[in-house]
Amino acid sequence: MQRIKRFNERVSVALKSAGRIFKKTKLKAIPPSPPPRPLPKGYKIVERYPLYEPFAHAAIARNPVTGEYKYVLDELRLDILERNVYDRILEILLAEIASPETEIEDPRQFFVTEAEKIVGKYRISLGWLPDVSWSKILYYAQRNLVGFGKIDALMRDQNIEDISCDGVERPVYVWHRRYENLETNLIFHDDQEVDDAVVKLVHMAGKHVSSAFPIVDASLPGKHRLAVCYRREVTPFGTAFTIRKFRDDPYSIIDLIKLGTLSEEMAAYFWICLENRASLMVLGGTASGKTTFLNAVACLIKPGSKIITIEETAELNLPHENWISLIARRSYGLGENLTGEVTLFDLVKTSMRHRPDLIVVGEIRGSEAYTLFQALATGHGGMATMHADSIDSAVKRLIQKPMDIAPAYMPLMNVVASIQRVHLPQSKAGEMSAYRRILSVDEIADYEDYRNTFTWKASGDMHVSNLKNGIMLNVITERSGLSWNELMAEMKRRENVLRWMRQRNIRSYRDVTGVITEYSAKPEEFYEKEVLADAPAKNS
Repeated sequence: MQRIKRFNERVSVALKSAGRIFKKTKLKAIPPSPPPRPLPKGYKIVERYPLYEPFAHAAIARNPVTGEYKYVLDELRLDILERNVYDRILEILLAEIASPETEIEDPRQFFVTEAEKIVGKYRISLGWLPDVSWSKILYYAQRNLVGFGKIDALMRDQNIEDISCDGVERPVYVWHRRYENLETNLIFHDDQEVDDAVVKLVHMAGKHVSSAFPIVDASLPGKHRLAVCYRREVTPFGTAFTIRKFRDDPYSIIDLIKLGTLSEEMAAYFWICLENRASLMVLGGTASGKTTFLNAVACLIKPGSKIITIEETAELNLPHENWISLIARRSYGLGENLTGEVTLFDLVKTSMRHRPDLIVVGEIRGSEAYTLFQALATGHGGMATMHADSIDSAVKRLIQKPMDIAPAYMPLMNVVASIQRVHLPQSKAGEMSAYRRILSVDEIADYEDYRNTFTWKASGDMHVSNLKNGIMLNVITERSGLSWNELMAEMKRRENVLRWMRQRNIRSYRDVTGVITEYSAKPEEFYEKEVLADAPAKNS
């Protein structure tokens, strides 16, 4: 409920911000933004799908000569008469719509309901318009007041991972799940337009941006990550921003198995390790899927464990009840006077006082790494991500300043998984498509002694295991009193449970966590009742 309350407050702030922007731009008599650029000559539409019926659609266009793709946003436009009525009704809506007195689940639906009531009251006095025109007007009012403005339709596209505006009079770019980097037909045509759009986004995130504080890293409603460089203080092309979109339904470990990011055997291995408080570090480059994998593998954490996540911007979304989320805060001061700053280092240090079973750091890059390793040395479990392309480069970063981890501490990070975005042939024609794959899983036996347990083979797109090369499972057998064969049998059962979930399409991260919880409570009973009982039906 607190999350909903904070969300309502952010939308209320954004509504007021939109009102101020609207009044300011109206006084300056700024004309409506020109329509998006038309489809370039020679391009053919290869795919089209709705974003918000019937007002917004997305089209993917391809140049048959160069093979280049473009993203075309097709929105219904307001004509001159509709625009005049829209400006008048906007003033009325801003004056009459009050913030909700109680907590609501969907602020957009609240706005639409209230707006329809007000439009019904003033519809006759504003002049006759057909129903379709009023629908368009309400769409634009919703988009610009409680939505994300000009990019609202892009935010609705589940195929888009990133939205990037590089400045004024430069096309907005998106990262599409199927077509990768695409230039769109959206352009911000002047400084005022993009500045107002960014101010509204930052206010929706509950933050402040100005010439004094031109760099902002914030979390939008829906946990989308926003990075802003404001005006021409730090970039010569004008205000720039990037939005890393967060899925409404986060990937679970079953989703990643289906996508081929990891194998069922590998997932069972992580399940065994995390249950026994092994520490895990995920390596990879930008947009390689580190946080997505970390979030998905968290489904396998032992039920009832107390988890504390520590991030600069909220991205992790765990299905566990006993979970505390800590977010770093930038300072309010200028120069050396960093009033009110709360760093990742402060949060990692504070988390130790909450007696966690597991500390999850979204990304380590500074002194917080030292404190995390100190926590691992006291017996806490730990998970983290880090920008590095291999275990060798990761260790080199860890032992250098500002992390400054002693080489003797390296074995405290038990398992290291390297994930990357790779390109594989999509069809016999040889077209390449991007996928995320765990390239290798290594265990740290000692400084410069790394034991590879899983390797991804590009030929055949498969993961090959070499579990006997590692040390982690041997440690678990000693702690648990199980023999190697008994542990391997248990791992095989868990692999079958994961396969059973995949075959039955149990993929929601909450449903997956529910199965993990049930199996952990009564493993033999669950396995016989569900997995083995279902096997004959699958085979028949």
